[in-house]
Amino acid sequence: DAGCAPHPRSRHCTFFAHQWPIGLGISARAVYRNAGARASPVIPLQHTLINCVRICGASAPVPSSAVIVKSREPSSKGTTYRDAGVDIDAGNELVRRIAKATEATRRPESLTGVGGFAALTALPAGYREPILVTGTDGVGTKLKLAIDHDRHDGVGQDLVAMCANDVLVTGAEPFLFLDYYATGQLDVDVAERVIKGIAAACKLAGCTLAGGETAEMPGFYQGGDYDLAGFCVGIVERDRIIDGASLAHGQSIIGLASSGPHSNGYSLIRKILESKQVRVDSRLLDELVAPTRIYVSSVRSLLGKVDVHGMAHVTGGGLVHNLPRMLPKGSDLHLALELDAWRSPDIFAWLQQAANIDQLEMLGTFNCGLGYVVVVDAARARDALTHLNDSRPNERPDDHGTGADPRRRWRGGAT
Repeated sequence: DAGCAPHPRSRHCTFFAHQWPIGLGISARAVYRNAGARASPVIPLQHTLINCVRICGASAPVPSSAVIVKSREPSSKGTTYRDAGVDIDAGNELVRRIAKATEATRRPESLTGVGGFAALTALPAGYREPILVTGTDGVGTKLKLAIDHDRHDGVGQDLVAMCANDVLVTGAEPFLFLDYYATGQLDVDVAERVIKGIAAACKLAGCTLAGGETAEMPGFYQGGDYDLAGFCVGIVERDRIIDGASLAHGQSIIGLASSGPHSNGYSLIRKILESKQVRVDSRLLDELVAPTRIYVSSVRSLLGKVDVHGMAHVTGGGLVHNLPRMLPKGSDLHLALELDAWRSPDIFAWLQQAANIDQLEMLGTFNCGLGYVVVVDAARARDALTHLNDSRPNERPDDHGTGADPRRRWRGGAT
């Protein structure tokens, strides 16, 4: 036998004193003994396993030798965890509120729900030689804008997109996601908005939100500040890995439009807003906090139609520093982008003019309108463009309603 079960009379667990292993102790404040119970050692906690603990049924009597450990015993004396700034009840309330949203993300491979110590999942079916792909990222200082202006609903998509799009670059199917939410004092209403946003984005990316961690760390974060980290697992067939090995002279680069700066360059953006004393109205704020696009659906669909030789997710470091990352090591290939081949969202021109930013600095900091790129054979570029333009509206290449010829707007080259 192992574990404990609630006794029907109150919220507690029943352990038998004579069955505790030597060296196991618990806090004296947490131990409540029945009349006539045998004395039990209370010594420093050295072990975390309780062996041979009998599980009492709902109708079983409590033996006189039992030690009763209350699971949530309020105390009017002494210092509590809540006094130190950590509210366990608030954390439990958050789990209750997000349960339905997280459950809605479950894929068939998921074996467990949220709330356990770890999540169990089987590998997705249909893979002959599956390779796991992992990625982790955060949202960065874009969170500060969201916090200052009460825009918490979209940052969950930022978090998922930053991780899932990275995993996608290898040709992988993202299927598992975990999040980490850290704050100084847990605001359940805010955390609920953030995590429900994460769950909604997981559905867009095709991921199960398998679990997460909510860390309340008083004194570490100030006021309503919080931070996010995400962890994504994907799967790809070994012989379908995209690693840039087949990149060659004359292939075409196709850019997929971004929704704005996505989740990168916000330290510079915030510096511009502060140094220029910019009044952030709702229109500007909408452009600055627009959620990062998730490209999984469109790109995964394209992989089944056209041979893709390389991909890049344009994140920190902009176009200049991210596109070369898809080239294999030692390659003598160079990437050529025609800067008039697409139109950047107006927010980038505004940022550049507001702070007199050099063009190369812009290209090395921001995505400048292209959040993701794929490389295909020039002969298949038209087919790829057509397929991407017919894909989901929030993931399609940007045409800004101009009706321009896609051959001009999206041409590029690898030389």
